[in-house]
Amino acid sequence: MDTELKTRILSAVDAAFDDETAFLSELTSHPSTRGQEQSAQDFMAAALDERGYEVDRWQIDVDKIRDMPGFSPVMGDYEDAVNVVGTHRSQSRKGRSLILNGHIDVVPAGPLDMWDAPPFEPHVADGWLYGRGAGDMKAGLVSNLFALDALRKAGFAPGADVFFQSVVEEECTGNGALACLERGYRADAALIPEPFEEKLVGAQLGVVWAQVHLKGLPTHVAYAGTGANAIEAAIPLIEALHGLEERWNAPGCRHGDFGHVHHPINLNIGKIQGGDWASSVPAWCIFDMRIAIYPGQDIAAARAEITETIMDAARSNAFLKNSLPEIVWHGFMAEGYALSDDHSATSKAAIGALEGAHRSVNESDLDRVAITATTDARFFGLYADTPALVYGPRAEAIHGFNERVELESIRRITQSTALFIADWCGLETI
Repeated sequence: MDTELKTRILSAVDAAFDDETAFLSELTSHPSTRGQEQSAQDFMAAALDERGYEVDRWQIDVDKIRDMPGFSPVMGDYEDAVNVVGTHRSQSRKGRSLILNGHIDVVPAGPLDMWDAPPFEPHVADGWLYGRGAGDMKAGLVSNLFALDALRKAGFAPGADVFFQSVVEEECTGNGALACLERGYRADAALIPEPFEEKLVGAQLGVVWAQVHLKGLPTHVAYAGTGANAIEAAIPLIEALHGLEERWNAPGCRHGDFGHVHHPINLNIGKIQGGDWASSVPAWCIFDMRIAIYPGQDIAAARAEITETIMDAARSNAFLKNSLPEIVWHGFMAEGYALSDDHSATSKAAIGALEGAHRSVNESDLDRVAITATTDARFFGLYADTPALVYGPRAEAIHGFNERVELESIRRITQSTALFIADWCGLETI
């Protein structure tokens, strides 16, 4: 790509960056937690329609995806789970096709009094845009859209089909991205601008969720010795799971990309409920757990080991051995994915195109990182033979309080994305 063309594209991003920031602020104001994504998806669908893209909006049908590789079990229905895809159809079809994927769902805000400002009233301060979901990952969604806008303002359109995906369910199952595969969306590569410090994700862990149900024997607290406390019975099970966590972190268990990472496998007991009355020994307890797994680690084997760990601990407990816990698998059943294991010519070409785009914007080489989280990249890389490049802006506190994303980083990501699309897809004049 010649210098003049690069300059036109980069300048087009700069010229619209105030509009991009305003668009991101408005999108962030939609509280799109799980099951509440409709208004945000309305906003995205309208933006795509206004730009002349083919807009496909549909409700996820669990029956259509439950037998597909990568499906994660869910509790409840998907009555309000809606994906949005905007399609650019190339006239020339001379380039390579691309999926621009991002998720619209955000994690809960948590206690509001721990935020300096309301989480869904975004604001800009000291070069950062604050708000729940601003970084994870509405900034990425918006950078994808405005990268396409910049090409158009420079007088071009991608020379291949591009599918802009705004999906739900990324934060708990990934079934939104899976539904896009079931819908028939395929491309030569995928770009997902998750907030990982303007680095290319070379490998990501998988994630397994489970819910553990315990039953105790209720009695008045004055006679607690005659009952069985279901909440306290959870403690030895959690301790045993931490033992499993440490075994999986042993150097001999690690995937090569995580050899240098301190403690890559993390167990999180994310939620616990139990009991009915302060003066009654609790008769029930439920705790939700999350644990990571490595790329290449078999999910069925991991589930079996988790089950064995819980049941062995229960059988060693005086009460639990007579009332074994029930394990309910719901939410993430996500395999790990390593782009570094993909040595195909297509993968090398896609990475090379992104490296060139990053270098043009940043005047430095593109670093790679192995992340201890999961993204929707696995669906494309593992199940659709599509290299998935995860590359997005700098953000902080993405699951914490005062979540924020750096504006200049968004600008650079938008510029790099526009140059990547131009290189990967080619350009046609409009």
